[in-house]
Amino acid sequence: MARDSLSRSQARRVALAAQGLARPRVAGEDGAGPTTRQVHGALQRLGVLQIDSVNVLARAHLMPLYSRLGAYDVGQLVRLASRAPRRIVETWAHEASYVPVSTWPLLGWRRREYRDHAWGSIARTAHDHPAELDVVRQIVAASGPVTAAQVHTIMEAGGGPARPPKDNWGWNWSVARRCLELLFFTGEIAAAARDSAFQRRYDLTERVVPRQILAAGEPDDAAAVRGLIEIAARAHGVATQRDLNDYFRIGRGGTRELARQAVADLVDEGTLRPVTVRDAPGEWYLHRDATIPRRAEAHALLSPFDPVVFERNRLDALFDVHYRIEIYVPRHKRVHGYYVLPFLQGEHITARADLKADRPAGTLLVQAVHAEPWLPAGEQPGTAEALARELRGLAAWLGLEQVTVVGPGDLAPALKACLS
Repeated sequence: MARDSLSRSQARRVALAAQGLARPRVAGEDGAGPTTRQVHGALQRLGVLQIDSVNVLARAHLMPLYSRLGAYDVGQLVRLASRAPRRIVETWAHEASYVPVSTWPLLGWRRREYRDHAWGSIARTAHDHPAELDVVRQIVAASGPVTAAQVHTIMEAGGGPARPPKDNWGWNWSVARRCLELLFFTGEIAAAARDSAFQRRYDLTERVVPRQILAAGEPDDAAAVRGLIEIAARAHGVATQRDLNDYFRIGRGGTRELARQAVADLVDEGTLRPVTVRDAPGEWYLHRDATIPRRAEAHALLSPFDPVVFERNRLDALFDVHYRIEIYVPRHKRVHGYYVLPFLQGEHITARADLKADRPAGTLLVQAVHAEPWLPAGEQPGTAEALARELRGLAAWLGLEQVTVVGPGDLAPALKACLS
């Protein structure tokens, strides 16, 4: 039986609709911003918001919601994550991420298999520091919510290990931090909130995750992986097995086969339908709830940690965009810049801009801006105009008064003209 076929244009529109990026943003009533219900709904649609400490523009988990909703109050997201009963919770998902509380039980297999899924220094902590681990447990139980710095201070006052020297480059975490991160990874403790310096405030999981979620228990590994694959499939609209695995970083060890079986089961029950995406490699699966809008009309800057950008092969296959984040690339080897955001214009990614929030100066700096190679020269002025509008809106949301182009790129002259 022949598979249904989608053009790449149709597949792009399916993907953007699934991600809440097919329609222009709609302002709230009487010009008000998005409601808390809308913020929560957007996160439910996405299924995961990756967290990253880089703050050159805005925290990684804040931008995807802005891209879809516009100028929302970030305090709404903070309240969803830090006030009981919590609606979202921080855990290891794609990477460190916010997920709806209903997703917490589906990640139990990762917490149990921390030796395979946590990175080396964390996975070794139980073996290397068993006594300190018990002390950290006692401190969190007695004093939580607490930051790693507070736990370290308590331990050091009691004769515990000193901090590593500050000139030690890299992950020079204290023993207290390593213990906390292991307990966080395994789910024994959880993040009750983040403080003003973006440090986690740790507490016992039963004081963070809603009681009814914990009381319901966790499904077995196969059912959990299947649940995560379905969340990923709905969030993608149309996806390959690789895309689905990557959304929650499934595929190491035994979970690779569980993920394949999950897709097969979802196909058998009709949740997924195998399709061909013309001129795109791989086998694709269309979610039964996916829609194919006649057109995609949203304009949005996409963070390097946006779910649309997660899987670079997918970005290339659907949008003809070759993208890599260049934060860790030496300055002289960077092609597009340090913190580069693709610009979505309708169903196409037409440009990318290296952005920085110069907060003391009240300025959104465009440190480089490039049109995508496929964009015809005749369309660059229209893209520059659309990008200028998007940059002004972003600057206003960030509390910045102006946008200034200070760097190179083939789109820089046209963008400067639009901003002048």
